[in-house]
Amino acid sequence: MLRYLTQKLITLALLLFLVSITVFSVLFVLPGDPAQIILGVNATPESLATLRADLGLDKSFMGQYGDWVAHLLTGQSQPSIHYKMPVSELILSRLTVTGPMALLAMLFAVAISLPFGIYAARNQNRPGDVTVMFFTQLGLATPEFWFGILLILLFSVQLGWFSAGGFPGWRVDFWGSLRALLLPAFALGVIRASILTRLTRSSMLEVLGEDYVRTARAKGLTERTVVYVHALRNALIPVLTIMGLQLGQLLAGAIIIENVYFLPGLGRLVFSAIGQRDLPVVRDIVLFMAAAVMLVNFVVDLAYAFVDPRIKLK
Repeated sequence: MLRYLTQKLITLALLLFLVSITVFSVLFVLPGDPAQIILGVNATPESLATLRADLGLDKSFMGQYGDWVAHLLTGQSQPSIHYKMPVSELILSRLTVTGPMALLAMLFAVAISLPFGIYAARNQNRPGDVTVMFFTQLGLATPEFWFGILLILLFSVQLGWFSAGGFPGWRVDFWGSLRALLLPAFALGVIRASILTRLTRSSMLEVLGEDYVRTARAKGLTERTVVYVHALRNALIPVLTIMGLQLGQLLAGAIIIENVYFLPGLGRLVFSAIGQRDLPVVRDIVLFMAAAVMLVNFVVDLAYAFVDPRIKLK
């Protein structure tokens, strides 16, 4: 187990290094001068040169990359060009919105997909199975931002149950903040539930045909025990894999839905930073999102051994 963890951590560190090189290289060659954006088109060459020197933009590729990595390794992220504060503080403040929203979305996805996937598998080729598969196909074809707008029209404009957007802040209004995340989380969760439902159904169908399931039934166990105790646990392995990928995607891909609901999360922050050429913010957020995806998948790998004791981590 210790050897496996060591190898995995080394692999994650190497991947993170490659991601950092890629991200920095792409942003380095992109057109646009942050100093020009800050000072405007009427800035003099002298003032532009002074600002570039202050921001470290006058250094070579390796010089700028070395400064960035040195700040990251010491835990002191570079300051944002636009916000004039350390990027780490910006990420932590915005993560209090994106993190809970991603977790709520996964809770919605799991709460919807597992029961409907099991139901469809137990009623294969029957009207219930066909109905579930129809709605999952509809969910796969529905853009999440469009579904989010429909939720606003129904629950905010017509019924008035939720606000159409905005985020009051956890310290200001905890329950109001939670309500502000429910609609965007549901919009994200339902779309992902479509994938998980189909995967749960196919995985359950495969497991229900195994010999040990037939043996359990032959022993006189109830169908509920056979399905939820013996079959479901073994069917969760591929489902856990996709759940880990989806949770990482939720953290990294909330840009559109956060703009629809005007949420001050990581997605809106990186979107505005790209337009402002705030390179320290873009670099740190992209690297943070990549690290979050890797960490989630690492946790999923560890969870395999707990779900299925036959799997040994060596």
